[in-house]
Amino acid sequence: MDDAKRIYREGEQKVKEGIRELDGHDVGDDIGNAGDAIRKDLGNAGDDMRRANEDAAREAHREADIEAREPSR
Repeated sequence: MDDAKRIYREGEQKVKEGIRELDGHDVGDDIGNAGDAIRKDLGNAGDDMRRANEDAAREAHREADIEAREPSR
């Protein structure tokens, strides 16, 4: 799902950049493009952090299950 969102964000940014260029180029276009890039990068970073957190939680549960099954010493 995160890959689909990443692809959508990148496509959305490219479309907006293309539309802004239709009437010529000005400083406002650069500002809009920079804002779109920041939003895209923050969204992707948030997805990456959430995925890393989920992976760490899964690993912690897996290790806890292994420890619970080992006999006490």
